[in-house]
This record gives sequence, structure tokens and C-alpha cells, in this order.
Amino acid sequence: MSNLDESIGKLLLELQKDDPDTFKKLMRKAQEDNPELFEGDVDEGNRKIDEYNHEVDEYNKKVEEEK
Repeated sequence: MSNLDESIGKLLLELQKDDPDTFKKLMRKAQEDNPELFEGDVDEGNRKIDEYNHEVDEYNKKVEEEK
């Protein structure tokens, strides 16, 4: 990550804390203008969540079988 990326990230975190409404508007606008920047992260995040949910379901099944 470059210094510029880190600086932008810090500014966004500060904005999120100090003015959440403006942060939401900014992120919504960024996503509308550049959806490709957000697709990979969302897809990857959703995949990880699905995997985790599957693991939880499997664990719950084992617990139920032991009863």
C-alpha cells in the first residue's frame, strides 16, 4: 500500500468517525461512479460469510445429533 493510499484511508476513517452522514454519501457516490472497485470485496466477503455460515450449520447438526 502506498503512502497516498494510507493517507486516504486515514482520512476516510476520520471522516467516518466525525461525520458519518457525509461518509455514507461519499461512499455511495464512489460506489456509483466506480462499482468495479467494490465488487471484488463484496463478493469475497460474502463468500467468506457463506463459508462461515456453512461451518456453523455443520456444527449445529453435529450438536443436534449428539442429543
